[in-house]
Amino acid sequence: MKSLIGRLTLRARLTLIYGGLFMIAGVMLLGVTYALFNQRLDNRVVVKGTYLQRPQSPGTTPQPGAVPTSPNLWVLNPSGDVLTGPDAERVMEQQQAQVRDAARKTLLVQGSIALVLVGALAAGSGWIVAGRVLAPLHRVTDTARRIAAAPAAGRGLHERIALSGPDDDVKDLADAFDTMVERLDHSFDGQRRFVANASHELRTPLTLSRALVEVAMHRKTASADVKQLGENLLAINARHEQLINGLLALADSDKVLTAVYPVNLSDVTAHVVAQLAAEAAQARIDVHAYAMDAPTTGDALLLERLVHNLVENGIRHNTQGDGWVSVASRSVGDRVEVEVENTGPDVPPYEVEGLFKPFRRLGDDRLVAPKGAGLGLSIVRSVAEAHDGTVRAAPRDGGGLTVVVSLPVDPG
Repeated sequence: MKSLIGRLTLRARLTLIYGGLFMIAGVMLLGVTYALFNQRLDNRVVVKGTYLQRPQSPGTTPQPGAVPTSPNLWVLNPSGDVLTGPDAERVMEQQQAQVRDAARKTLLVQGSIALVLVGALAAGSGWIVAGRVLAPLHRVTDTARRIAAAPAAGRGLHERIALSGPDDDVKDLADAFDTMVERLDHSFDGQRRFVANASHELRTPLTLSRALVEVAMHRKTASADVKQLGENLLAINARHEQLINGLLALADSDKVLTAVYPVNLSDVTAHVVAQLAAEAAQARIDVHAYAMDAPTTGDALLLERLVHNLVENGIRHNTQGDGWVSVASRSVGDRVEVEVENTGPDVPPYEVEGLFKPFRRLGDDRLVAPKGAGLGLSIVRSVAEAHDGTVRAAPRDGGGLTVVVSLPVDPG
């Protein structure tokens, strides 16, 4: 019953409360009226009337005005017979009982019917009044939904309620909502300006380094080793440029991808494990890859960064010498998953969520490699959400962490 009431709208609940209170008041009023009426009927009734003269012969009707020889009351029944004494009293009592029953029936039955009709009318009126009262709240809800349904967060913050009317509680709520949205709009504008400036500052040194490498490679005195080194540096520089462009585009569009392509996470997993093999060997960490078919769609570079961060964290945040990292990709129904599990010290369950926040680390004692910036898992969650995916993590029995990234499968 409670769940059913909880699913009702506020308008419906106000209508039920209004109609219920009206019906309760009506039933109480009807009960009090019936009690007073019944008490009145139960009181002794004194009948004052005109004495009738005793008839002198059968079949004749007594004439009013004369004092009878007997103090008894004379009563005419419906057949015209004259009744006196106990018969007259019995007829009077029967008539009073009939009047009492008819009055009670009329009061209870017809009064109840009238109460139901008036209660239904009151409920309908309450529904209309509640709708008019809640109309400003519906405007607040509609505006919030339009902002939330914007293609990117921050794109619909120009919406305002701008509620007009008396200065009541609802208008105060609408004005407070407008103030909050306005501040958020200013905040997102500042963030977009920061992203634009950071984009320029990050791209400039990469462009300069690429130019210097190309100049060194194209010198006539450049040896084959220098040219090979230059090609490797250009490849690394290009990947950094692509990564920065992808991350900045992701931040600028606020987690909305503009172009997606088919990507198989099994290939990404195998490639990342090969990339980090040297770091794992230096840290004496065994990396086990179980790359199974896991087709999805998205930005290949960002998905590679997602897996790279997970495996890199698994290597760095481990126990040196006898630790291991397990990386697996698989398809599960209409989802694909990447699971990275590693050994290491115990992770308190209440600390897991904080690891996904920017610049948050569990502790220096868990690091076996140079300390990172604390952005690895936050980038993982950001990339997963950009691909309509989810990330869940849990402490592993015996120490370490298990992180599972779930993404939509590519039906093609």
